Amino acid sequence: MPQYGFVIDQRKCIGCHACTVACKSENQVPVGSFRTWVKYVEKGTYPAVKRHFTVLRCNHCDAAPCVEICPVTALHKRDDGIVDLDRDACIGCKACMQACPYDALYLNDDTGTAEKCHYCAHRTELGLEPACVVVCPEHAIIAGDTSNPATEIAHHLATEKVEQRRVEKGTKPRVWYTGALNESLKPGSTLEQEMYLWSDRAEAPRPVPPGFEPPPDLIAALDVPHPIMWGWHVWLYLVTKNIAAGAMLLAPLLAFLGRRPEEGGVEAVLPEATALFFLAVTTVLLIVDLGRPDRFLHILTRPNWKSWLVKGTWVLMGFGGCTAASLGLRLAGFIDTADVLRIANLPLAVMASGYTAFLFAQCRGRDLWLEKGLFVHLILQALLAGAAVPLFMHGTATGPFPAPVFFTVVAILNVMWLRFHNRMMIVDAAARRAHALLRSSGAPGLAVLMFYGAAVCALLPGFHSLGFVEGGWLSALAAAFAVGGLTLYERAFVKCGQETPNS
Repeated sequence: MPQYGFVIDQRKCIGCHACTVACKSENQVPVGSFRTWVKYVEKGTYPAVKRHFTVLRCNHCDAAPCVEICPVTALHKRDDGIVDLDRDACIGCKACMQACPYDALYLNDDTGTAEKCHYCAHRTELGLEPACVVVCPEHAIIAGDTSNPATEIAHHLATEKVEQRRVEKGTKPRVWYTGALNESLKPGSTLEQEMYLWSDRAEAPRPVPPGFEPPPDLIAALDVPHPIMWGWHVWLYLVTKNIAAGAMLLAPLLAFLGRRPEEGGVEAVLPEATALFFLAVTTVLLIVDLGRPDRFLHILTRPNWKSWLVKGTWVLMGFGGCTAASLGLRLAGFIDTADVLRIANLPLAVMASGYTAFLFAQCRGRDLWLEKGLFVHLILQALLAGAAVPLFMHGTATGPFPAPVFFTVVAILNVMWLRFHNRMMIVDAAARRAHALLRSSGAPGLAVLMFYGAAVCALLPGFHSLGFVEGGWLSALAAAFAVGGLTLYERAFVKCGQETPNS
C-alpha cells in the first residue's frame, strides 16, 4: 500500500497562490477558508530585505491528533497515509481544530462541518496528482508515495535536506520542506501587523505577552485568518459542569460540614437539584455549540472510544443518572439507600469534573491546555463551586469542619493554585508563551481577588452577632464571588489557549 506525502520545495516557490486557487476550485472551499495557503514572511531591514514564501497545509500525520479526538470517527487515517474526513458523519464539535497543531482544519459555515485537505483523494484514487501539484508553475510541490524508492518524492527525501513543522508535538507529519525559512515554520516567530501586504486583516493581530515580542525585522506580510472556534459555550460549560459535580462531591459530607437538613424539605435534596439543573445547562451548552446539533446522537451511535469527548459524554450520562436516582429515592423516602447512592456517585462526580483535563490533553495544538496538574485544578474548582451549596442550608457550626470554614479553605486552595501552579509545569517555549499570555490577561489576578472576597464573606467577623443568618445575603455574595472568579478564569483559559498561534 502506498504511503502518500508532500514535499514543498521553497527554493522554487514564487508565492503565486496557484496552489491555493486550484485547491479552492477543485474542492469548493468557501471564501475566507483555506486548505492550503501561502504565508509571506519578510526578513531584514531596508535595503537588505528578502521575502520568503511558505506553503502551509494539513500534514496528514501518521499519529494524527485530529483522528484521535474526533468523537464520531469522521476523521480517519486511510491505509495509504491520507487523513480523510467524512462530512456526513461530522457533528461540527471543532475539537479537531483544537487538536491540530498546524491550523489545518476549518469549519464550513454552510454545512456546519469541519473540512481539510484530503490530498485530493478523489483524484489520487484515479491515479492523478492533487490539484495543487498539477497547477504549480515551478513544480515546487512534489506529491507521491514515500515508501517507493523509485518515486520522485522518495528520491528527494533521500538526497535533499528537509525539515518538518512542529515535530515536538509527536504527530509524525508527512509534509517535508526544503529551503524554507526556519522562522516561517515556527508559530509566533514573526511580527504581526495591523494590515497585510495587499489587504486588511480578517481579524486583529493576536496579543503578544511581554517578553515574547518577535524581532522587528521579521514580519508576517501575508497570512490567512484562523478564528477562535471555542467561545462562551465552552468556558461556561466548564463552570456549570463543575457546579454540578461539586454539589454531589460534597453531598455525602453534609453532616461532617455541620449541615443536617430535615428529610422531606427542600434542603434535603438541594445537592441533587443543584447538580441536575446545572448538568442540564451543561448539556444544552454542549449541543448548541455544535455546528450540526442535529447529529449529536452520532456520539452514541458511532463513537470513537479514543476520544475523551465520547468518554466524557458517558461519564456525564452516568453521573446524571446516578444523581437522578438519588433524588428519586430521597423523594420516595428511601433515605438510607439514597445516602449510599450519594457515596457511590463520588467517582462519577470526580470524573464529571476532571475528564476535561484528559480532553484538553488531546488538544495538542493548544499549549496552555496541556499544563500538568489540570485534573487536580478542575477538582479544586468543583469543590469550591460545590462548597457554596451547604452555605445555603441550615445547620450549626458543631460539625467537625463547619461549612463556612470548609468553603474558605477551598477558596484559599484555589488562590494558592493560581499563584503557584506555574512552578509545577513542564514547560517549553510555546508553553511559557501561552502561560504568559494568560497572566497578562489579568484574569488570574482578578479571580484571586474574587476568591479572597468569597472567603471573607463566608467568615465575616460578627456574622451572627450582626443578625445575619446562614444562607442569607452574605452566603449568596460568597457564592457569587466564587462562581464569578471561576467564570473569569475559565473564560481567559479557553480564550488565551486559542490565541497562541499555530501557523
